[in-house]
Amino acid sequence: MAQLEHLSARMPSVTVDELLKGFYPSARFGSVSFASYRPDPAQPSQTTAVRAMERFAESINIPEPKGLRKLFAAKKPAVRSGFYLDGGFGVGKTHLLASLWHASEGPKAFGTFVEYTNLVGALSFRKTVEALSSYKLVCIDEFELDDPGDTVLMSRLMRELADAGVKLAATSNTLPGSLGEGRFAAVDFQREIQVLADQFEVVRIDGEDYRHRGLPTPPQPLSNSDLNAVIKAEFAEKTVALDDFKTLVNHLSAVHPSRYRQLLDGIDAVVWRDVETISEQSVALRFVVLADRLYDRDVPILASGVPFDSLFTPEMMAGGYLKKYYRAVSRLTALVREGQKQEAS
Repeated sequence: MAQLEHLSARMPSVTVDELLKGFYPSARFGSVSFASYRPDPAQPSQTTAVRAMERFAESINIPEPKGLRKLFAAKKPAVRSGFYLDGGFGVGKTHLLASLWHASEGPKAFGTFVEYTNLVGALSFRKTVEALSSYKLVCIDEFELDDPGDTVLMSRLMRELADAGVKLAATSNTLPGSLGEGRFAAVDFQREIQVLADQFEVVRIDGEDYRHRGLPTPPQPLSNSDLNAVIKAEFAEKTVALDDFKTLVNHLSAVHPSRYRQLLDGIDAVVWRDVETISEQSVALRFVVLADRLYDRDVPILASGVPFDSLFTPEMMAGGYLKKYYRAVSRLTALVREGQKQEAS
């Protein structure tokens, strides 16, 4: 018999050390390396990016001279604080960023842009700076600036970390000087955006952006009776989180997004009854974070209600956060296919 739990009943309590220990690549990128990256021979920029990140890793691992050696050491050539990997979806940016993390000596941190902003929300700005200033490397995946507050926040954080000698590396599909365009009046915050751009040497990775093909069609949702049958048949020896979708969505507002990783501890699969379209932006953005953490852990999903391509309103899918929503739908669809594959096996 499956062990049933409810995410909507969980209130994880996380210490600062536990939060920071969660900043590492997900299992999908847990053992990648520069050697395991396969550049497309038709896209020479991919090989160039690999070589650039290998050199960056080497620079991070050079020990700092101490004592008299430091006093008489030759002055290091002026370099920027980090690298910014720019390119479309599916060209291997996260693979390379995780490879950099694996190849670099610690202490070090790897997280998504949203996870860092959530960390600041959980700890405060000053405590986040204090915690990360002793790190050799901070990696920021899926770098986004969705509103003026995040623009100012991240520009200050990157500037202070760079001043403390921390090396930075980021991925995105938007050049750093163009962050925020189409989402808010970026011209009003050009100075802050430029501070961010000045921290990085941009490395472009070309290649086919597979998500330009459009969203995949999700499997048809199951009925609630089918959900119960599948839980009994396919998850007999596993821990399953079973929740009414509306109850879960309401509960997420009471749990800080920085704790969503711990919210899923010990969960082998999630089952959602009566999924419905989310119509509030704040609720939708919280759910995007949950989708990312589920995808990180490759947790299969079973669901009844509306299909996942109807999870967000048409206005949301065409608005300023469309990249986030497209990513979430794509990832949730992959996980529900995984869940239904187990059902069919």
